Amino acid sequence: MFVDEATITVVSGRGGDGSVSLRREARVPRGGPDGGDGGKGGDVYLRVDAHMRTLLDFEYKHKFVAQAGRHGAGATKTGRNGRDLSVRVPPGTTVYDAHTGEQIADLVVPGDRLLAARGGKGGRGNKAFATATRQTPRFAERGERGETFTLRLELKVLADVGIIGFPSVGKSTFISRVSAARPKVAAYPFTTLEPNLGVVDLPGDRRMVIADLPGLIEGAHRGVGLGHKFLRHVERTRVLIHMLDIAAVEGRDPLQDFDTINAELQLYDERLAALPQVVAMNKMDLPSGSDYATLYEEQLRARGYDVVAVSAVTGAGCRELMEKAWRVLDETPEPLTLDAQREPMTFEMPVPEHRELRVMRVSENVFVVRGSEVERIVSRTAVKTEAGAEWLHEQLSAAGILDRLEEAGAREGDTVFLEELETEYRFALDEP
Repeated sequence: MFVDEATITVVSGRGGDGSVSLRREARVPRGGPDGGDGGKGGDVYLRVDAHMRTLLDFEYKHKFVAQAGRHGAGATKTGRNGRDLSVRVPPGTTVYDAHTGEQIADLVVPGDRLLAARGGKGGRGNKAFATATRQTPRFAERGERGETFTLRLELKVLADVGIIGFPSVGKSTFISRVSAARPKVAAYPFTTLEPNLGVVDLPGDRRMVIADLPGLIEGAHRGVGLGHKFLRHVERTRVLIHMLDIAAVEGRDPLQDFDTINAELQLYDERLAALPQVVAMNKMDLPSGSDYATLYEEQLRARGYDVVAVSAVTGAGCRELMEKAWRVLDETPEPLTLDAQREPMTFEMPVPEHRELRVMRVSENVFVVRGSEVERIVSRTAVKTEAGAEWLHEQLSAAGILDRLEEAGAREGDTVFLEELETEYRFALDEP
């Protein structure tokens, strides 16, 4: 099954908590704090695997979670870092933020990777907080939360040559003639519901990848028929073979079909309309095909197109068409984004936007504090112990948050919500 769209959730590992520990050894008086730091949480990467051809794996698994960092321990032992998680994707995968629609990365070359979620930092052990005035701190820092992102994956096939045309013009039959691909062939529209890739070998150790793409109809740029499912896959190709039913078996005018499809390409993406095209007049094995061929060939050549008469059924003209496509391909520069010779690249998810500190009074004695800084302080502070609560208070004071609350009218004993944490306002600090 060919699957070219998927939505997944990636979650990096949380950092390990720092340790609260005091040395207790014989003949070591006043041993002091020796709590170690927590380990870093694992990252999540999307990595291109040259052997994958579809997003089918993501039909069955949608969530990918990296390992959390281990907690620190006494004797200043640092917790082990969480293992990174590598998620394989096929070449040609474009990654979007599912919520904003922003394109994050275009993963094309084998080895390309995206740092999709960064692991949280490990918390510091109590040894890190020892000072001349706080010689035995009985608190440590919690590990930082990992990141969570929902990503939309979109696969665009990587083919040198794309075969376009109305349904039932013979694209699938042609690709089965010139390559080892064996697509489904039947006498009804939209037999091809997914791209079929084939490799064409030519004399002189020449090779190119061709794609038999789903049929296009009028209105495809708006999603009519197979719409964007077709056009998305055309984006990667460098040369187009525009196949026409020159025998007019379906009762349509081949030249009108030609104009309709090129108009759809123009409406979807002007770059696609500018790609070089080789016109294949197919079904020359039928009497009406040979009757109309000369007339249509003259009109197409007058427009500046290379034209080759072929029969996908008998094979007549197919090798000539492939040679013509190769020559055009050889003369067409490869876009930088598809440069197979470049070194693999590492992309990164954008850093989450910093949220400014906001202090809001919601009632007479209730205040709410929001912002990235207060979220960081609360998430990394263990407030269940008295020592941890004191350390939280010190951090709020150092960050100027207590001053902001006082300016907003907070008084001793008022309820304050620091993000999701409920506490009481207390301005005066006890000595540590």
